[in-house]
Amino acid sequence: MSDSTCFLTATEAARRLGVSVKALRLYEQHGLITPVRTSAGWRTYGPVQMRRAGEIAALRSLGLALAQIRRVLDGGVRELGPTLALQQGLLEARARDLQSTVAKVQRLRRDLANGADNAPGLQQLVQGQPSSDNPEVAFDLPWPWGGEAFKLHTIHPLTYIIGPLGSGKTRLAKAIATALPGAVFVGIDRLEEEASMAARRRLEMEPQLKSRIDTILVRLVDDGAVASPPLTALLVALEADAKAFVVDMVEQDLDAASQTALLKYLRHRRTDRRPIFMLTRSNAVLDLAALGPGEAIILCPANHSPPTEVAPYPGAPGYETVANCLASPEVRARTQGVIAWRPEVA
Repeated sequence: MSDSTCFLTATEAARRLGVSVKALRLYEQHGLITPVRTSAGWRTYGPVQMRRAGEIAALRSLGLALAQIRRVLDGGVRELGPTLALQQGLLEARARDLQSTVAKVQRLRRDLANGADNAPGLQQLVQGQPSSDNPEVAFDLPWPWGGEAFKLHTIHPLTYIIGPLGSGKTRLAKAIATALPGAVFVGIDRLEEEASMAARRRLEMEPQLKSRIDTILVRLVDDGAVASPPLTALLVALEADAKAFVVDMVEQDLDAASQTALLKYLRHRRTDRRPIFMLTRSNAVLDLAALGPGEAIILCPANHSPPTEVAPYPGAPGYETVANCLASPEVRARTQGVIAWRPEVA
């Protein structure tokens, strides 16, 4: 039997593996597999290539990204364990989200069946219904407000805090971090050299944390992010032992692609649902067209009226103001460090 009989064409290999020819090409484009070329330039797949492609297809069936698969194939069992642990957490989080959505659909159908008087309105459908076990946050507003009472009845997985310069949003964020049990405030000082060194030392001293951060970075890079010290510093901060996070200017020192990838991760790929409050003025972070039911917007008005929650659709009170506060990442980068200063009244 000729050695050529051990080699399969792309079509034959794809059929045997249970994948598409396009998938084989994708593996090749990402440098995961290198088919053998015939003298005529046709791709063929021998035993070595088929074994490699089979491993890739098996890992893809678990939902792993190609960049993650590269790390697993390069690192072997050492990389497989942490990667699978992260993937398990992601799948479990998705299952919880799906179960919650099914319960919400059942509840809404039941309300509709009980009659029009009990049917939920559109805004209720968009914003979701408060959970009875969801903690409230209540406190008196700090300066520059006049001490008015502020209350959040529902803590969403993602909440964006936005407002023009000098609107008091940073003070509001710090007040939320103080009032919300177990929350931590992640300030801009996370980007300072001393903080960056502390983050690097923590990664060196905690191998499991480093493996988890590395795996998350692989996912983010696979989605277009640029691995950088600011991105790593933010991810390390979000792995702290806390029940919730309040992040000052989440887009700071991140390019547009990294901001978009980060939000994709926070929305869909986190393995836990600890609430995150994010100060932002970037439309790559706060994409008004992409908000889901587990997200909320808090607007701090320029005239120092009390902060309000804004529904994410045109025509809702405050929506146009929120839209006007947002800018592209490029514009945000040019205006970084610009502040509005107002003397505090004694």
